[in-house]
Amino acid sequence: MEWMWKSASDIGRGIAAGKVDPVELTEAYLDAIAAHEHGARIYARTTRDRALGEAIAAHDRTRQGVRRGLLDGVPISWKDLFDTAHIATEAGSKLLDGRVPQRDAEVLAQATQAGLVCLGKTHMTELAFSGLGVNPSTATPPNTNDPELAPGGSSSGAATSVGFGLAAAAIGSDTGGSVRLPSAWNDLVGFKPTHNALSLKGVVPLVESFDTVGPLCRTVEDCAELFAVMGHTKAPDLSAARLTGARFLVLEPYSSDVREGPGAAFEGAVKKFGEARAQIDRADSAAANEAMETTLSLYTAEAYGTWGKEIEAAPDKMFHRIRDRFRQGADVKAAEFVALWRRLRALRVQFYAQIAGYDAVLIPSAANLPPNVARLDSDDDYFVTENLLTLRNTRVGNLMGLCAITLPTGTPSCGIMMMGAPGEDLRLLRLAAAAERTLG
Repeated sequence: MEWMWKSASDIGRGIAAGKVDPVELTEAYLDAIAAHEHGARIYARTTRDRALGEAIAAHDRTRQGVRRGLLDGVPISWKDLFDTAHIATEAGSKLLDGRVPQRDAEVLAQATQAGLVCLGKTHMTELAFSGLGVNPSTATPPNTNDPELAPGGSSSGAATSVGFGLAAAAIGSDTGGSVRLPSAWNDLVGFKPTHNALSLKGVVPLVESFDTVGPLCRTVEDCAELFAVMGHTKAPDLSAARLTGARFLVLEPYSSDVREGPGAAFEGAVKKFGEARAQIDRADSAAANEAMETTLSLYTAEAYGTWGKEIEAAPDKMFHRIRDRFRQGADVKAAEFVALWRRLRALRVQFYAQIAGYDAVLIPSAANLPPNVARLDSDDDYFVTENLLTLRNTRVGNLMGLCAITLPTGTPSCGIMMMGAPGEDLRLLRLAAAAERTLG
């Protein structure tokens, strides 16, 4: 069914025009998931009864002329850390086997109210604490460009559900890059809103001080529409967006200290922006560099504070590399944690002053290409070094409190990331729509 490969927004327009039936489309997605060679590696579980019920309701609203919005009737997937009423939500961890919430996460409830269809829950990195997307405890989804390569994480199944045509769009979470990385490595658009722009109520936490909810999609328009739906607000008008006159800051060393493939793809994209008459400047940032070098323990300390009791009660249930990463936060002292947060807030102020006057900061979405899963499985040191490098660029946006979006460059598994000041989500989406058109 060709509609399964359309953008979520195009599907919505097709439903409104009577060209596609939400029930037939939902059944086609569910059947495709069941038949797909990688379906069980992408979806932790499908929600067939719920999905068909929601699709029938969307079908009826369309016939009655009372659709709830552009995305009414569009089937999407949800990362397995968004609570679903009476359906298991286990966050990719054996620690949470059999966890069944009583109500939907708030963003899922908002999406359901807007008429979106929940196809099911996608596999993810265990408790969302790695950028690679490898999870021996449950499943490692295949990269859409090469099944032997890592899919990116932690929203691994979310990205691949869209990449393999098994969902119109997906919802994931991003604490250090977990929406943008799998989007970049699977040639999608991934949007990380400003922290707390969308509700975290009913979302299994990792590091609540940095956790964000975000969409993984085929287009910027889809990201904008889903952001609006989950935030119960109006999507921005993207039609008039242009790059002419836009000012971009290319941030060093995150743009130059990268491997050859991502570097070449990034510079090619930046060149196209310049040809579209955007202004391109380049600079280092002492504030960003210090934050990246000194504040990593904020992640591990809060993550261990959140999950340490459960981990130590059953440590053998965890993938040892993820367990070890959590345990790095066990010895961080409260005074150190407070001091680091005070310093990070000061560094953010310095960074905001530096980027004032720029429309967006540009860097490659990832400094590396997807590594081989077999090597990651067999080599502990390689796993650690690749994971840190994978998360390096995206974590700039989380630490600095920015909104950020990754766009495909046209080179497989290579994205360009645009980052905007906190609260400038709609402005960044408009700029990203112009960039998307420029990149083709």
